[in-house]
Amino acid sequence: MTAVVTVPVARRRRPRRGGSPLLGLLAWVLGLLFFAPVAWMVLTSFHTESDAATNPPSLGAKLTLQGYREFFGASTGTSPWPSLINSATASIGSTVLVLALAIPAAYALSIRPVRKWSDVLFFFLTTKMLPAVAGLLPIYLFAQKVHLLDNIWLLVLLYTTMNLPIAVWMMRSFLAEVPVAILEAASIDGASLPAIFRRIILPLSAPGIAATSLICFIFSWNEMLFARVLTGVVSQTAPVFLTSFVTSQGLFLAKVCAAACAISFPVLVAGFAAQDKLVQGLSLGAVK
Repeated sequence: MTAVVTVPVARRRRPRRGGSPLLGLLAWVLGLLFFAPVAWMVLTSFHTESDAATNPPSLGAKLTLQGYREFFGASTGTSPWPSLINSATASIGSTVLVLALAIPAAYALSIRPVRKWSDVLFFFLTTKMLPAVAGLLPIYLFAQKVHLLDNIWLLVLLYTTMNLPIAVWMMRSFLAEVPVAILEAASIDGASLPAIFRRIILPLSAPGIAATSLICFIFSWNEMLFARVLTGVVSQTAPVFLTSFVTSQGLFLAKVCAAACAISFPVLVAGFAAQDKLVQGLSLGAVK
């Protein structure tokens, strides 16, 4: 008789359809913890000052728009629009200048790398190692000497220099993912460098440009140290205007929360508008 040997067949593992419920619950808890201060700020902005000052906070208090009315100058006569326009001018202007300088620099460091390009990147990185407050006094004395105090264009130049290193690093990683073969084929077909930039590099790196511009815009919009010291009444930005609600009479919590929500709204709109480009740009090159 012939012995029959039975070979056990390995069972195929079924792919897991989802993660652990405990990890999902932990993610929800962490998300709610991060969102709780923002939700509390928004809710407090719709309360009166007496309800906002209660401890613990009154969640069922009557809602009102008085904080937003006072922020927009309904009772005080002080309009926030000049400060908002100044912030928009400084943020948008510096972001445009940063992109105009960072994209050619990133091209020279990635697609057509210059000699010792790693040293150049390290030099850009070293400019971020100095604390901002350490350079505040020299910048103030220089601005005073050339009569640029309380001038919005000084903030545009400062924000450009502050955001340029991180923009070069980001754009260099994005442009490094552009296939060189496409650029060589376009060059063989007779396309000039401006045409290659306009028709190939910029469309392929659009997610990276969107991510870089949004981050630079947020950094410029939220900056307050230089804006507080170098500006006065004419060039006052929105974060500096926000501090005017903290007076010697006390902290008007409802007004401050309403002002913080109103000032944060443009950044939130920009983030939601470029959400898909931002996620795609920040994850570019993460998965090969």
